[in-house]
Parts: sequence; C-alpha cells; structure tokens
Amino acid sequence: MSKADRLFLRRMLSKGQISVRVFKRARTLLLLDEGKTTTECAEALGIGRDTARRIANRYLESDLETALYELPRAGVAKLIDEKMEARIVAMICSKAPEGFSRWSLRIIVEEAINRGIVETVSEETIRRIMHRHELKPWREKNVVRGGTE
Repeated sequence: MSKADRLFLRRMLSKGQISVRVFKRARTLLLLDEGKTTTECAEALGIGRDTARRIANRYLESDLETALYELPRAGVAKLIDEKMEARIVAMICSKAPEGFSRWSLRIIVEEAINRGIVETVSEETIRRIMHRHELKPWREKNVVRGGTE
C-alpha cells in the first residue's frame, strides 16, 4: 500500500465521520497492510473472510476509492408489473375454480400461471399482493375492501 493511501486511511479513521461499512473496509485494508491475514482481519472486525478478500482484491485490482465505496446497485427487476398484479387481484375477487369453494395461495399460483397472467410466481409474492390489497379469500368470498380514508 502506498504511503499516501495509508495516510488517507488513518486520517479517515481518526475523524469518526464515516459509515460503519466504510470504517470496516478501511480498517481491513490497514490490517492487511500491517501483515494480518484475511482470516485475522475478518475475525477482528466481525466480517466474513470472503468480504475481507473482496476488499483486498478491489484495492489491488482498482484503487482505494473502489475498495472503500460501492457503486449503486440496480437491484432486482420486478417480475410482476401493475397490470399483472391487477389481473391477479381481479382473478382472486372472482369465483374460485370449479371444485374449490375458496381460493388458496397454491390455487392462485396455479391459476395465475395457467391463465397466462405470469410465467412464474411464488406463494410469497401472491401473499404480499393480497396483503397490499387487503384480500382474504379464505375468509370471505369475492370481497374487495377499499382502503380507509
């Protein structure tokens, strides 16, 4: 590590105005510079060995700023858009399939896929949609409640 980087990290740590993540990354780099192993750094700072390795690799492959700060992540794209959600809600508010008196999460998932509303969906996603729209098809048949105003 260069003297300039080492000095920068020490000054940064002495100010105390940084996030915990940046603090741990800076401390990891300094401990590695002192000759500690990634395992020793991880144990001392309460981080994973792989995390310590990634910090070290980012510094070696790029620069100090890349090792300390993360670029914003795009996140996971939504698999169900508003139209799909509306169609699922409408389906839940309609009559349950033949042979069933009420909708269940499993039946909703199967029907949403069979009707071509979605390619795939989990029961947890359906549960969240129902929670957002205050739907309880196992309790009441075909009831949609408006929000409280």
